[in-house]
Amino acid sequence: MNPATIIQEIDHRAQPLPNGPWIMTQVWHELIFAHWPMKSEKLRPLIPRVFELDTFEGEAWIGIVPFRMSTVHPRGIPSVPGISAFPELNVRTYVKINNVPGVYFFSLEAGNPIAVALARSLFHLPYFNASMNCKHVGNTILYSSHRTHRGAPAADFSAYYRPTAPVQFASADTLPAWLTERYYLYTTDRLQRTYRGDIHHRRWPLQAAEIEIGLDTLSRSHKLDLPDTAPLLHYSERQEVLIWPLRRIL
Repeated sequence: MNPATIIQEIDHRAQPLPNGPWIMTQVWHELIFAHWPMKSEKLRPLIPRVFELDTFEGEAWIGIVPFRMSTVHPRGIPSVPGISAFPELNVRTYVKINNVPGVYFFSLEAGNPIAVALARSLFHLPYFNASMNCKHVGNTILYSSHRTHRGAPAADFSAYYRPTAPVQFASADTLPAWLTERYYLYTTDRLQRTYRGDIHHRRWPLQAAEIEIGLDTLSRSHKLDLPDTAPLLHYSERQEVLIWPLRRIL
């Protein structure tokens, strides 16, 4: 990873880079975006009122995103074996505040208790401990997650997936770009204060893909009734990410 190079590639961003220095790096591997459309009126009651639902041509979207992380460490501190690399799995939708689009997470499973504790306390994100496995067999990813977080609803997910076409970059103003090229996350804390997190990376190198989901009680744990249709899929082999401090906005 070369942060100095990454931070110079900004033409694909709709918003400027945040002020101040970045504080953390992450590398995301073997990631697949699995997205389903959802009617806004079904999703609206599940999202804090402070957020405006972000829609594409009038339709909201739910994403389940499994992947593997490495090089997770604060700026100036090297990676630590056993701590800086682990699987992650998130359930997300898309929201806005003051017309600035971002990601809202229903949950983030991680196979690293230290990362879960830090993310919950420092970033106010709904991370959950999970027993997870992510295995690369040829060009196929075998992925499984079983939530183990004390007091949390049961949630399991298993799937295998693979890319099926060469890399392409989504054109601006298309649905694939709208779903993936997002550089803010939004969250709230226990006192209902609202925060925004800023990230930066190069454009997403996306590939068409196929997936076979063996088990999904993860979405149901959030009362999300996904449509009984095949998801829209986008695979990416690797993405290098810079992260800025969380900022309170409301």
